[in-house]
Amino acid sequence: MAGWGRLARLGGRLWAAAAAPRVPGHRGQLGFLVRHTNSATWWHEHLSEENVEFLKKITAEEYKAQTASKLCPLKDEPWPLNEWTPDSIRVGVVAVKLGMMPIWTKSGKKHAVTLLKVQDCHVLRYVSKEDSGGKTAKLLVGGKNVSPFSKPESAHQIFKEAGVPRKQKVATFNVTDDAIIKPGTPLYAAHFRPGQFVDVTAKTIGKGFQGVMKRWGFKGQPASHGQTKTHRRPGAISTNKASKVYRGKKMPGKMGNVYRTCFGLKVWRINTIHDIIYVNGSVPGHTNCLVKVRDSKLPTCKEYNKNPPFPTFFADGDEKLPEDLFDEEIFQFTDPSVTYT
Repeated sequence: MAGWGRLARLGGRLWAAAAAPRVPGHRGQLGFLVRHTNSATWWHEHLSEENVEFLKKITAEEYKAQTASKLCPLKDEPWPLNEWTPDSIRVGVVAVKLGMMPIWTKSGKKHAVTLLKVQDCHVLRYVSKEDSGGKTAKLLVGGKNVSPFSKPESAHQIFKEAGVPRKQKVATFNVTDDAIIKPGTPLYAAHFRPGQFVDVTAKTIGKGFQGVMKRWGFKGQPASHGQTKTHRRPGAISTNKASKVYRGKKMPGKMGNVYRTCFGLKVWRINTIHDIIYVNGSVPGHTNCLVKVRDSKLPTCKEYNKNPPFPTFFADGDEKLPEDLFDEEIFQFTDPSVTYT
């Protein structure tokens, strides 16, 4: 309503200026008020450029120290560790979508895979079953460090409690009581293993307002034979007897920019040095978007998800992993492509 009031006052001034008698040599008192908005945050307003650079440098060093202090969770009084059971539900990770590339199996079949990088992923908070009000407990997981200067101090409380830097995305995962992890524990790509299946959730690319041909794949109307400006229109949207449009009718509207989940994607390869997961097929979202990766819930995939690192993979544990973990069906280019018997 403030905008309408300002517009009304401006119209009144214009009307008064038009109705006022003309004085030779006098242009009147008509003027406009221009408001400048400052996009800088609170910490940037009263600091010099040297102080801003100093704060950024100190913050980067503090982030590195916080991340390094969490590399050995087993030595820092971890929570009790339990054995995996078929009813256990593990926590997932927050990863960055890097892009796609091809791989080949030993039979010569080509597959397109998506690269997901587990970057600066930490457990932030444990929410018990009673506090969450649900059937299972929850773990809050954050991924990808970002600058702390774009949010108020109250938004940093959850990260200070966990002792980790501020994260760009915070996701919630349902876990069983035997799979809870202490806040501050880092999560790696080795949390998953090649051969298992995962579910990936992300926000699709926004396409804006689109017609039925692009949004729903309609055929459209004929290109000729009397059609006039109806080539890409939907046509009839109801019948004469219905006298209404049924709920859920496919019509033009906003396309994309909604959360979607791809179920049952196979993990072909794990890079333990750069924490990259190679999953089969495409996943929602644009490049560099943040996605949620968790063990697949499909009943047909439970057979392949047995005995994973439970509750997660610990870098300071007894298990030492090579740089790359491959599925048994994938072809490695270091192996000979032709063998003679």
